[in-house]
Amino acid sequence: MTDELSAHIERLDRDGCTVVRDAFDVGVAEALHADIDRLEHELGVQMGGNGFEGRATTRVYNLLALGELYEQIPVHPVVLPLMHHLLGQGCLVSSVSAITIHPGEIAQPIHADDQVIPIPKPHAAVTANSMWAVTDFTEANGATRIIPGSHLEPSSPVYGQRYDSVCAEMPRGSILVWNGGLWHGGGANVTDTKRRGIAMNYCAGYIRQQENQQLGIPLDTVRRFSPELQGLCGFGVYKGLIGHIDRQSPAQRLLDPDTPNTMLWDRT
Repeated sequence: MTDELSAHIERLDRDGCTVVRDAFDVGVAEALHADIDRLEHELGVQMGGNGFEGRATTRVYNLLALGELYEQIPVHPVVLPLMHHLLGQGCLVSSVSAITIHPGEIAQPIHADDQVIPIPKPHAAVTANSMWAVTDFTEANGATRIIPGSHLEPSSPVYGQRYDSVCAEMPRGSILVWNGGLWHGGGANVTDTKRRGIAMNYCAGYIRQQENQQLGIPLDTVRRFSPELQGLCGFGVYKGLIGHIDRQSPAQRLLDPDTPNTMLWDRT
């Protein structure tokens, strides 16, 4: 394990979050920025219609189905090992979406990403998320608000209640990584420019994904994914048991019959 990875893990365990700086280069950020503009235009994306999604915020969901550019995101060489630390091997892509906070947006209510999961807190992470800064994230333009250490609280925040928080400012090309129990929320944008990020969310292999990757991504698209990405999208079998189809992995049954597959029972 590298010193960098050890430092990120220490911060994740203590604070519930860490920032990976210089995680992707300017060229990738510019390509993502331009392509999300294209998708918003072609898909006719409108502002959100509620306080959580934001009334001056646009979101593009299911990005893995919308272009090869996004296939690099779930398998980031620093972020994925952090997810393995939090969620274990066999973790899954829960959702991949673009979030653009436009001028005039107000702060999102503080929340925890795991608070819909009925498990007493605090508990081992079952979800863990990351935010790719496609533009600079500043306090003025709506950078994510966080409450360090809140992943260790015995409860989730009361939705709509005000909490003191700090701003996770980071330059373009950085990635904020956090435990799904961390209390956080998008910030207010008081500038005249938009703040854009990609929310790359993961879950443990035994938790249902936020976006249904198996139905949401065309199989012809999944066939071009690397085996690692196919597994992250749920086309494997968790610990040789969870998610099989008649003792076959979804990849073996639906993508390629020659895909290696060993069930838990075969190991005993």
